[in-house]
Amino acid sequence: MKDKHGLLSAPVSQVMTKMAVPMGYGLLAVLGFSLVDTYFVSLLGTQALAAISFTFPVTFFVSALAMGLGTGLSACLARLLGQGQHQDAARLTSDGLLLALTTVLIVAVLGISTIQPLFRLLGASDTLMVYIQDYMFYWYVAIPFLVIPMVGNAAIRATGDTKTPSRVMITAGFMNGLLDPLLIFGLGPFPELGVKGAAIASGLSWLITFAVAIYLLRYREQLLLLTKPNLANMLKNWRKIAAIGMPASITNMLSPVNNAFVMWQLAAFSTTAVAAYGAGTRLEAILLIGMIAVSSMLAPFIAQNSSANKPQRCLTAIRLAIRYSLISQLSIYLLIALTAPYIATLFSDDSAVITHLSLYLYIIPASFAMQGIMMAIASSLNGFNRPISALSLSVLRSLLIISLSSIGGFYYGEKGIFVGIASANVLVGLVALYYAQKLQLELRDELSKQRDNELREQLNKSLDSA
Repeated sequence: MKDKHGLLSAPVSQVMTKMAVPMGYGLLAVLGFSLVDTYFVSLLGTQALAAISFTFPVTFFVSALAMGLGTGLSACLARLLGQGQHQDAARLTSDGLLLALTTVLIVAVLGISTIQPLFRLLGASDTLMVYIQDYMFYWYVAIPFLVIPMVGNAAIRATGDTKTPSRVMITAGFMNGLLDPLLIFGLGPFPELGVKGAAIASGLSWLITFAVAIYLLRYREQLLLLTKPNLANMLKNWRKIAAIGMPASITNMLSPVNNAFVMWQLAAFSTTAVAAYGAGTRLEAILLIGMIAVSSMLAPFIAQNSSANKPQRCLTAIRLAIRYSLISQLSIYLLIALTAPYIATLFSDDSAVITHLSLYLYIIPASFAMQGIMMAIASSLNGFNRPISALSLSVLRSLLIISLSSIGGFYYGEKGIFVGIASANVLVGLVALYYAQKLQLELRDELSKQRDNELREQLNKSLDSA
């Protein structure tokens, strides 16, 4: 079997670094993508910015769905590649992309037909609806160019290549940043399109990722078949992908639910606390980007190596991920704790916001090491084809955040809410360590059996030769 990216043979720490670092750069590009859009739309005025803010829950829902499908395809594909079944892997990839296309077309048709009632339900005014209608129509038309590359890039990452998807994301981010001002404000020969220009710019940049992903899967990785699929086999592959993809999608959707609940609680105390928490959550994505990158590569790594009967490599990867989370996140927290008031001033000149954001930075990032462990173990569980166990960690964290932040807020106000969130991260991290211990015991047993079999084979060979 070919192992051109070294997932099954190269030193584990080397493979993890090789996969995670490009992934981190790609994630930074995605964050920048969102910030660029928000910045240029904000120049159109408060109404346009408010309208785009209304679209975030819907666009996040679609992105979460796509990321979940990508996780499902990546884990299933990596298992087949680990077993050396390249033809089956190509069929799975082709069926997975067809599942993504079918899903996104249904979402687009439903989305376009429900723009008015959905955003009215969310509370958008008549003035904002003009902007929302302009933006969302073109966004829905373009989402196949977003979803297919997201799922396709997940398939490419399953082979061990994270550099190419990251380069594509960075290129798309630069293209979006270039097209945004041209199409929004009508610079040079381009028409002035306002908020719809932002959606079209995004669609055109996604088109780049779409073309590259399809080309790479078809011609370089040879994982895209153009033959007519067998319906029974296709539905079987869809069920395999959905078994991991749907729990992963739900996991992705829990984060905004948690944030919305915390925002609702903080709103009862002050708007400055809400503003501080909003800034804090944006910082959280940056502070955790290393662990997000490591977690993203763990699922395909674990899936390939477990399928190739290499328990020692799986064991090493889990240990390294836990160690990395503890060392990196505690080091980052030390830096944050020393500079919290200075960081807070970058987001606001309001003294109350600075005070609340500093409090956030003193408390919640202290728990990121344990949150990172939870993320790593959940991803590993997906790699071992245990999606429900992975989902249970995210559901537990959500329930703990809701309950502990409520108790903390009732007794100690805003500080109590922040302590409640941090406590939830620590507790779910401890549960994740329990899962990790169980996985390590299973892997050690598997490794012991493997060594016993090898010794038995050697003994039999010695007896035969004698």
